[in-house]
Amino acid sequence: MIRLLSACVAIVIALMTFLEPGVEVSESASAATSGDPVVLSMRKRAEVIDRLLEERLQTVVPELMRRNGIDMWVVSAREYNEDPVIRTMIPATWISARRRTILVFFDQGEKGVERLAVARYNIGNSFPSAWNPDEQPDQWARLAEIVAERAPKKIGVNMSKNYGHADGLTASEKEEMEAALGKKYASRMVSAENLAVGWLETRTQSEMEIYPMIVHLARSIINDGLSELVIQPGVTRTDDVEWWYRERIRDLNLVTWFHPSVDIQRKQAGERDGDFSSREEAGVIQRGDLLHVDFGITYLRLNTDTQMHAYVLEQDEHEAPADLVNALAVGNRLQDILTGQFATGRTGNEILAAALAQAEKEGIKATIYTHPIGFHGHAAGPTIGMWDKQDGVPGSGDYPMYPMTAYSIELNAAVPIPMWDGQAARIMLEEDALFNGSTVTYIDPRQTEMLLIPRQ
Repeated sequence: MIRLLSACVAIVIALMTFLEPGVEVSESASAATSGDPVVLSMRKRAEVIDRLLEERLQTVVPELMRRNGIDMWVVSAREYNEDPVIRTMIPATWISARRRTILVFFDQGEKGVERLAVARYNIGNSFPSAWNPDEQPDQWARLAEIVAERAPKKIGVNMSKNYGHADGLTASEKEEMEAALGKKYASRMVSAENLAVGWLETRTQSEMEIYPMIVHLARSIINDGLSELVIQPGVTRTDDVEWWYRERIRDLNLVTWFHPSVDIQRKQAGERDGDFSSREEAGVIQRGDLLHVDFGITYLRLNTDTQMHAYVLEQDEHEAPADLVNALAVGNRLQDILTGQFATGRTGNEILAAALAQAEKEGIKATIYTHPIGFHGHAAGPTIGMWDKQDGVPGSGDYPMYPMTAYSIELNAAVPIPMWDGQAARIMLEEDALFNGSTVTYIDPRQTEMLLIPRQ
């Protein structure tokens, strides 16, 4: 009975929002939505995060250290100036580094990878403390003792020209570390760029059991926002919808890693260009508009990044115009062209060039700007174009693709619309997907049908 009553309330709000003139978007509308996946309590989230973290430390780190020929990895950061990697390695209850936090990984071969914390405390159950300040007051000197006892051949530290994610060792930290280690071991310090990127980009099977739920949750919020629950033609502005999304995210006890954007394409407005250096100005949503949203959340330390389209029906319409339906199909085809080029060992620049060449053969006016996703929204891994760099991206575009890595398949196709007198609609799509080494699978089914406002 309660569920039935909630459904009735949702329907009443939907009808009022779409049909009644002068109605403003209300925060209470967010409470009327239903059918979202369950959002865990903070305590349960911490349990999941820590379980996934320990599995990653046991399986991902050894494989990557050996793949990159690094037998010791030192990750050092200070409170309020965290290394991006260290934030993904500490327990859920830590939130950030404390004072100076130093993590040490040492590959012992058949004995596995030893993990230590040169810190005053154990860092959860994953990094036992290896420093007693009463015995050795100098934290750097203690690190030097640990290094000398193990005599590593290569000491990986997070320095990188190509990835901010892998460049967490500050100049002062590096200077003090080198001084403490002395000439013998300081000379063995090498960039751990590929090791850090590998750690960040690799997804485990356990993570992929929960990632679909996270992406589906994000998409369900998008669907609610692009509906009559929120949008009344002639009244609702695009920034009203953007702020509804922000409120809805908070209502669900979630966070976003960027401010959502909602924009309009229509015949009278002229063709949208492909310059994404600034946001579109807010406008009132009208019947006959093609709406586009860019939206993402962070949950259980994993991020989503999704772009979808909706069409606002004219009074006498019950489905989207065939021209726009066809345009969406062209965008889907461009997705297929791009993901068809994914292969282990191919660089982002190679994938980009091959996909653009195929799109041109098929007469698709394409722009591709796909990026990895995971612990960060714009994550570490092979960059496959940027909207303003369609000839390739030096550095991060030269990085090869590995199995069990996730990507936001982000791109657009400019498709002429006959009903708009040939003016193009730019179909801007973004869907999160996993590459398992041979095939690409969308983490939640991609958009292949136009969302309609109101729903039919």
